[in-house]
Amino acid sequence: MAEAAHALWQSRSPWVGLARPGRHGAATGAPGMHVALRDGLGLATIVAADGCEAVLADRLLAFGGLPGPGKARFTGERGLVWSAPGQWLAVAEEPGVLSGLAEELHELAAVTEQSDSRAVLRLTGPRAGDALRKGVAVDLHPRAFGPGDAAVTAIAHVGAQLWQIDAAPTYDLAVPRSFAGSVWRWLDEAAAEFGYVVAAG
Repeated sequence: MAEAAHALWQSRSPWVGLARPGRHGAATGAPGMHVALRDGLGLATIVAADGCEAVLADRLLAFGGLPGPGKARFTGERGLVWSAPGQWLAVAEEPGVLSGLAEELHELAAVTEQSDSRAVLRLTGPRAGDALRKGVAVDLHPRAFGPGDAAVTAIAHVGAQLWQIDAAPTYDLAVPRSFAGSVWRWLDEAAAEFGYVVAAG
């Protein structure tokens, strides 16, 4: 009985039953997009206290420093994504990296754990931007949006954060976990004409 209860409460990917590994959509030619499920990330919102941004920036140098409006800064897989004036999303390779952040930033910022509340995808490939343009209210043309840029937007009528990693292009897309199904169904239709591959594991 105890083992059954333990299994019931085990963490699981928000994409279970939605994102099946393998190729989908158009079956011929090179796939236009590759999708990686970014499960297991550490995520937290950071809201600066009044007048504390300069000191906060020094404390967060391990994350690349505070990015300005519409920007993201990363050192490897660890970084900060601008969310609103005085607010950022901290991203780390696993939740434990952020475990002491609230204490470290005490009196400088409010820190709220978000690791289990967001679902994150990495979209990369020559048609990734074309798929996203079908539903994201952001100009993703390379002249307007490039590596290091970020946006708070909506996709499939769901609030989302989007940031560009590189010029491949590669994007990370974060949405509320409870809306993962709606977003996935939209993405499946948007990317079908290009063909896309979901990475295993």
